[in-house]
Amino acid sequence: MVVRGLRKSYGERTAVDGVDLEVSTGEVVALLGPNGAGKTTTVEILEGYRARDAGEVSVLGTDPAEATPAWRARVGIVLQSVNDLSELTVRETVRHFAGYYPSPRDPDEVVETVGLTGSADQRSRLLSGGQRRRLDVALGILGRPELLFLDEPTTGFDPAARRTFWRLVEDLAAEGTTILLTTHYLDEAERLAQRVAVMSGGRFLDVAPPSSLGGRHQEVATVSWTEPDGARRSTASAEPTRTVTELAARFDGEVPGLSVTRPTLEETYLRMVGEA
Repeated sequence: MVVRGLRKSYGERTAVDGVDLEVSTGEVVALLGPNGAGKTTTVEILEGYRARDAGEVSVLGTDPAEATPAWRARVGIVLQSVNDLSELTVRETVRHFAGYYPSPRDPDEVVETVGLTGSADQRSRLLSGGQRRRLDVALGILGRPELLFLDEPTTGFDPAARRTFWRLVEDLAAEGTTILLTTHYLDEAERLAQRVAVMSGGRFLDVAPPSSLGGRHQEVATVSWTEPDGARRSTASAEPTRTVTELAARFDGEVPGLSVTRPTLEETYLRMVGEA
């Protein structure tokens, strides 16, 4: 996927202001940003649902604005909300959509993969919010997509379901599926994405691995430990390895309660967006 100088405005409001992005085959990229940052518009242009004003876009070697049915069969999409075929059961819905693809996954296998086997014969309109999201994911992966768009896919999931979904995404990526993920869960982005793109005001503030986003890896570390009297101590250090070595010598090897931390991804993200 290659994007160069992407722009989109609604009247006088600029939603996307000259975005550049490259995503490699099999890569998972998380798109982060506050509401109104331009994430949804960007993704909808890449999906072929919305026309752009300017810029070059190539997705799976094709301009989404000129997408054919054959191209769409190679792309999986999990939207924020979907209301379709609500009177069909889960099993009927998945089997119905399987007929749209030239080489779909086995519908029953997909239902099991997303954890809906126990609800397979329940009408879609009666599903809980989390179950509905699982069905959306099932429809998104049904066609064996080469590229998968996931728009806040774990909204409504309980913690156990979120981790089950994370394993599914990791398995898909291991199979070579390219994934563009939008999420408000920073731990989800850090777990799944090789790179994170932070968007604000229609622009990318940074695109980098979670560990180095916004210069996070260069931030001063905080080294903490516990004194013999039980008091907790900490110090900011630009050379945490040296600090830990000095502490180890002082404590004769084992430093009680030792921890070395840098700003979390969430703290880095909030700082970047706040500065923007």
